Amino acid sequence: MRWGGLLLALGGALLSAQDVASNPFRGDAKAADLGKASFRLRCSACHGIRADGGRGPALNRGEFAAGDTDLDIYRVIAEGVPGTEMSGYAARNSEESIWRIVTFLRTLEASPDDTIDGNASQGEDIFWNQAGCGGCHRVGSRGGRFGPALTRIGRARSTEHLRASLLDPDQDLPPGYYAVEIVTRDGQTIRGIGVGFDDFSAQVRDAAGQLHSFFREEVRSMSREFTSLMPDGYGDSLTDEQQRDLLAYLQSLHGEEQ
Repeated sequence: MRWGGLLLALGGALLSAQDVASNPFRGDAKAADLGKASFRLRCSACHGIRADGGRGPALNRGEFAAGDTDLDIYRVIAEGVPGTEMSGYAARNSEESIWRIVTFLRTLEASPDDTIDGNASQGEDIFWNQAGCGGCHRVGSRGGRFGPALTRIGRARSTEHLRASLLDPDQDLPPGYYAVEIVTRDGQTIRGIGVGFDDFSAQVRDAAGQLHSFFREEVRSMSREFTSLMPDGYGDSLTDEQQRDLLAYLQSLHGEEQ
């Protein structure tokens, strides 16, 4: 969204771009403390209690993927980032509350990124070949669509989260990627990503991308599991060096087409 001449809906009120052009709390220690409390309440589940990353990227590096000005940070918090799990908070927070969070983030001492000691080029080869990740995951215009797209995963996830997701994929499931298993009356088992599931019906997308839909009374059983369909054996099938190479490749993915 371009800011010049547009109106922003914030907390139910329409404000011009000029109204939010500068941080009214910049350098205000009390506002930063209030922003810290808001951050821990609303943001820490994804970005870490110390803003050092988790499901979401670390915010204590002194730089931000969507821009480094206060207004850039404000815009991301208020509007979210399309195509990611970062939703906008404008409807749930006042303009002042968002600026206080921005002010808090500016107080954080920049910490260097936890760079993985691996060879990203070799990791790319492991991703597409030995580990077979591209069969389910898309990078740019290449790969499968069964699992989440990874085109910008190095920007969207912390290093520690990438490592944990590789070795223990059940630890933190991406939203909407729970498993559903259907056993038909003739004994066929269909297992895939749940598209919909309730007391009466289930919809599941299999690894080939085919969508199946069933009513409960039509099948022998249907169950939902909040577990990952990603293989959990990479800790055994890949050496420590190969794991580091693969993680280095994932860390390098910042949104560029491959």
